[in-house]
Amino acid sequence: MADYHKPEAKTITELKDIAHKLRIHSVNATEASNSGHPTSCASMAELMSCLFFNEMRYKVSEPKDPASDRFILSKGHAAPILYAAWAEAGLFPESDLLNLRKIDSDLEGHPTPRLNFVDVATGSLGQGLSVAAGMAYVGKNIDKTNYRVYCLIGDGESAEGSVWEALHFASHYHLDNLVVIFDINRLGQSEPTSLQHDMEVYRKRLEGFGYNTLVIDGHDCEEICKAYHCARETKGRPTAILARTFKGKFFPNIEDVENWHGKPIGKDSTKVIDHLQSLIKNQGKHNLCIQKPSTQLSPLDLTNLRMIERPNYKLGELVATRLAYGNSIQKLAQSNSRVIALDGDTKNSTFSDKVLKVLPDQYIECYIAEQNLVGVAIGITCRDRTVAFASTFAAFFTRAFDQLRMGAISQTNINCVGSHAGVSIGEDGPSQMALEDLALFRSIPGSTVFYPSDAVSCENAVEIAANTKGICFIRTSRPNTAVIFENDHTFHIGKANVLRKSDKDVALVIGAGITLHEAIKAADLLAVQGVHIRVLDPFTIKPLDATAVISNAKACGGRIITVEDHYPEGGLGEAVQSAVALERNIVVKKLAVNSVSELLCRMVSKFLLRSYDLLAIILGINKAETTLLINKLQCNVTRKMKI
Repeated sequence: MADYHKPEAKTITELKDIAHKLRIHSVNATEASNSGHPTSCASMAELMSCLFFNEMRYKVSEPKDPASDRFILSKGHAAPILYAAWAEAGLFPESDLLNLRKIDSDLEGHPTPRLNFVDVATGSLGQGLSVAAGMAYVGKNIDKTNYRVYCLIGDGESAEGSVWEALHFASHYHLDNLVVIFDINRLGQSEPTSLQHDMEVYRKRLEGFGYNTLVIDGHDCEEICKAYHCARETKGRPTAILARTFKGKFFPNIEDVENWHGKPIGKDSTKVIDHLQSLIKNQGKHNLCIQKPSTQLSPLDLTNLRMIERPNYKLGELVATRLAYGNSIQKLAQSNSRVIALDGDTKNSTFSDKVLKVLPDQYIECYIAEQNLVGVAIGITCRDRTVAFASTFAAFFTRAFDQLRMGAISQTNINCVGSHAGVSIGEDGPSQMALEDLALFRSIPGSTVFYPSDAVSCENAVEIAANTKGICFIRTSRPNTAVIFENDHTFHIGKANVLRKSDKDVALVIGAGITLHEAIKAADLLAVQGVHIRVLDPFTIKPLDATAVISNAKACGGRIITVEDHYPEGGLGEAVQSAVALERNIVVKKLAVNSVSELLCRMVSKFLLRSYDLLAIILGINKAETTLLINKLQCNVTRKMKI
């Protein structure tokens, strides 16, 4: 190999010694906690030793230095050896390792960003590579510098479809700064993996993805160092290192034996440690020098982001909120080169293609792979290098719920934009209708859920989301709806807007998106009959403006009707019910989508009929009069639903 210099014998000896020390730390830590995965750590000890103490360039004093190489431990259950590597590097005392898994310790059973050397939480298997690919994409195409990204994957988790999505993504974008390390130790949790040590099948699969594929002995430090060097020299494609390893390597009577996954060694731990100690040549501190980054990158200020232009619509103008999203993300991207739009091959429907057309370097196409879409979005935002907006049909985010759940644990700041929400999308049918998305995103800790009802509120939601910590979700609609807010209207998270109000209101109707417009129509028609209702637009479903809901409900006799294009569970209605749960004399009637099994026209008809029937019951209106009101609206509404 050109310009490859084999490490000196003393360096190889040091790396072997460090590998055994990492094993010892892992055994001691899991014994102290009486839980953990020491055998999973043992299979990757040499891979970690050679990576952290010979290959990677990073600052021990500043683990998240933006110019440093990145490491993602996708097999997060091997956390003890990750902690051990940083302790050996000198970040914190080795004695702290004995606090593993204690309730008051940051050294949890699986790594989280509570630790300053961890970028994302891992342990829900199959997710690390998407994050690593996002990091590598930023390094190559946005930061345009030479830091590298390493991701270590267990052979068991490599069966996950999300891994295959990420492998394709990294190959498609020629991420030659990405190294994927497979720890192929043959054994899963309950039985051997499907391929065990069939390295030829692994090799063919990775070569099929277009990777520079290297099959090595994962316990031979010379081979490992050579493979890392080869990866660094490879241009135009990522590298996959397929390391043949053994679970519990160098643990007497445990190595390559089943039924040791996730168990401390127990009574034999002393014997194992004594054996490992006997393999160490230099019992003192190692003499290896960790290499620092060769370049410098400054931290970025990604706060106070603003669109280059404010909304510019006319009251009553018909504009779909999905189109308003496209307008706003383009204007936001034009104001800051670190605003990045990602999509899953729906860009001409979500209108994220407005960024692609004007600023192609600020758009990432992730194709039809929503798990990877979210994982890459999380990756590109790590270390505050970008502000990410990931868009697709709202229904398809359900595929990536685990990535979103782990994203919350990772303290990530990503913005998800889901279009084509609810039955209002029309003839596309139930498979395309997001009717559970609000419940999904409301359940995520620390999330903010926007549901803009017109173009002006949607553009404001995008700008606010860009400046909001945590996971944000913006629900957009397919049909055109009237602009109801002035362009200079001010919006805030958790602040509702009252759109119809009188001193004679007998009920509070809360709608969002498409249903808000129907509520406004209902209010206007009922006013002609001398019946007045108040209409409230929540703007955010989480947090909900509980103060506004309660005060307006009390002003309307304690009667609330929620109308939503969503299943009854977990949506707007339940958010309102939670807000008023401790209030006396407030009754909530929920109108929601209970079935998507009917044809569109029947479904729309049933939805509106039930809405007005229930409204009639609550307000005491004669049912025949209610039916007359419906007949005036129904044809127009049905026609609109088909647009």
